[in-house]
Amino acid sequence: MRLHAQAPGWSVDADVVVVGSGVAGLTAALRCAAAGRRTVVVTKARLDDGSTRWAQGGIAAALGDGDTPEQHLEDTLVAGAGLCDEAAVRLLVTEGPGAVRRLIAAGAVFDTSAETGEIELTREGGHHRRRIAHAGGDATGAEISRALVEAVHAAGIETVENALVLDLLQDAQGRTAGVTLHVMGEGQHDGVGAVHAPAVILATGGMGQVFSATTNPSVSTGDGVALALRAGAEVSDLEFVQFHPTVLFLGADAEGQQPLVSEAVRGEGAYLVDADGVRFMTGQHELAELAPRDIVAKGIMRRMQEQGTQHMYLDARHFGAQMWEQRFPTILAACRSHGIDPVTEPIPVAPAAHYASGGVRTDLHGRTTVPGLYACGEVACTGVHGANRLASNSLLEGLVFAERIADEIIGAAGEPAGNGPGVPVPATGPLQPAEARYEIQRIMTDGAGVLRSAASLSRAAAALEALYATALTELETQGKTAVPGTETWEATNLLCVARVLVAAAQRRAETRGCHWREDHPDRDDADWRRHLVVRLSATERRALVVTPTESADFPSVQIPLSTDSLEQ
Repeated sequence: MRLHAQAPGWSVDADVVVVGSGVAGLTAALRCAAAGRRTVVVTKARLDDGSTRWAQGGIAAALGDGDTPEQHLEDTLVAGAGLCDEAAVRLLVTEGPGAVRRLIAAGAVFDTSAETGEIELTREGGHHRRRIAHAGGDATGAEISRALVEAVHAAGIETVENALVLDLLQDAQGRTAGVTLHVMGEGQHDGVGAVHAPAVILATGGMGQVFSATTNPSVSTGDGVALALRAGAEVSDLEFVQFHPTVLFLGADAEGQQPLVSEAVRGEGAYLVDADGVRFMTGQHELAELAPRDIVAKGIMRRMQEQGTQHMYLDARHFGAQMWEQRFPTILAACRSHGIDPVTEPIPVAPAAHYASGGVRTDLHGRTTVPGLYACGEVACTGVHGANRLASNSLLEGLVFAERIADEIIGAAGEPAGNGPGVPVPATGPLQPAEARYEIQRIMTDGAGVLRSAASLSRAAAALEALYATALTELETQGKTAVPGTETWEATNLLCVARVLVAAAQRRAETRGCHWREDHPDRDDADWRRHLVVRLSATERRALVVTPTESADFPSVQIPLSTDSLEQ
């Protein structure tokens, strides 16, 4: 299955194509290129425009005195609410410190202590130790992005910017043979083209734009998850969308990317209060404002419901001007640009969609269920995050698993690979009109946001199905679909991931991690300490097949060797 699009008018040959230019994508690209593999990076905007640059808080790793990978593992397992894959987490926390040091060697500059010269560490929610390395105060992602982009340019890696990936190319045996993509604008390549390669690494980031208000940039439309599903891959745990508890509240009608107020602000001593100035997280968890994000988000939502308000406040006036200017200059500037001065007044905050804990299912080497297709970063579901990502583990996951994918590809020389340009596959589903994007966001915000129920999810599922059915009927009866283009492809991808998220959220009849069902308020380990694996069936209507695993063990990735096994 593929999107309706023009035939490729140009092509590039490579050994590896990396889709995405955040910490995961560029780390994988640099490692593959250093080993002599012809590597092409495809990215939807500019190289430094992905989600990584927006990461404020930092990167978590056991780097400080007295801290250990075992302690980091324990905090991660607790935050993941019983659904982390312990083998994946152990790999993350043990390989993480070395990966961070290699990032520093690649040029990333982290904040250091003026007295000792050692990396300065802070705390965030769910961490019992100070283990968050940061840069530029609250501009960690921007610094990591800068360093990696400079390294990519220095290495002479071929890049294709402003390019939306469309679909995976596969050979007659179902193996990866590259991708099709559309370059938006003029340049060396423009329009629809193809990159032919036996290995494709998806590092496309998240899908936060499926909701009306999110911390994600506008490019985060779930393209990688949708592409993988159309290619026959499986996704898992997509119902676990983390809503960051402290996002600058810009009004009930605010849409699109919202300014994040990093958890590191709370890590340095800020606290949450209601309109009366009363702290409400004290007593709800041993870590109060530094509890895991799902607990803090729920605490904020409960107090908002109790008081009939649309936001709470984050009070850090006691920091003083100097600390705000030196430690959190980015957040300070964002708040002041919206007429709020954190030095003299509390910051209005409310939860907003932030991070997808689930995604394309992979093994410990980043391999998906499609041969030759790999995934890392937010687009992937490695088993590390479980039902709720521990703060600042995401940049670390991108680093560690990108390195493992590159090593897997480098070591796979001589193994069967995709051959030729890929087998033409018909476009069987309709494209959504561009305006459907905003309808999908409204449906998802109303029915599948922070607080869900059987009734709200049923309404969301019916509304999403109506969007799909209307477009399908027009295609089948009139042979018409929306005009292929960036906006219609993005809307179609959003509808795809929205349907999967809602279907999984309907099945999971419990509250766990960042999945909150008001009609099933308790965690149910007996029936639901398990994962939900979703794939698209091979039917014309692209029905969803949702399969619970038999236990909490993260299911192994079975890689089929033919197109016949892809459809079973």
